[in-house]
Amino acid sequence: MDFFNRVQIEGTQVVLEPLSLRHLDDLATAGADESIWRWLPSAHHLPGSMTAFIESALAAYGGRTALPFATIDRAAKKAVGSTRFHHIDTEHRRLEIGVTWIGTAFQRSYVNTEAKLLQLWYAFEVLKCRRIEFKADAHNKKSIAAISRLGATQEGFFRKHMLYADGRNRDNVYFSIIDDEWPVVRAQLQAKLGYAVAPVATEAAAAR
Repeated sequence: MDFFNRVQIEGTQVVLEPLSLRHLDDLATAGADESIWRWLPSAHHLPGSMTAFIESALAAYGGRTALPFATIDRAAKKAVGSTRFHHIDTEHRRLEIGVTWIGTAFQRSYVNTEAKLLQLWYAFEVLKCRRIEFKADAHNKKSIAAISRLGATQEGFFRKHMLYADGRNRDNVYFSIIDDEWPVVRAQLQAKLGYAVAPVATEAAAAR
């Protein structure tokens, strides 16, 4: 299985579509709140800035360093955020789930929980990954709590690990879920959602 196959991952209320410029208008609306970008590498809340976000993600895909998705809410029939697989190591069958953001109207809802379930399912059961990683800014208590609620294990604290575009330092906290833990994590995520999710992955058309 090629880790960089363009796939659409469908769930019950959420669909992960390969990110493309056709999602631009939806994502520009969803990402218009400046607070969304505080803990991300660069901000894209200003008018016209979402194009750069999508084009950068597509460049990473072209360079085989990331597989980016638009997060689609079925009921709203629109993209409400974005996420991706990156730091992909095919030899050792591991990757990181990151650069995840969701519009404020859909935060603290089923969207992120089901999206993570879909990503973890695809990574563990289709790509046969052994390990999935997550990281969060050490000051981002909300993100750290959310990753912990997934059932991930905190592993380490990386000092002066990154710089934000504005020059701020970023210390990172690292987490992981390994394949042995996936059945329990999957059951816990299903219980949190309170409805059945039977993920399906299909090959997607070329980017536009």
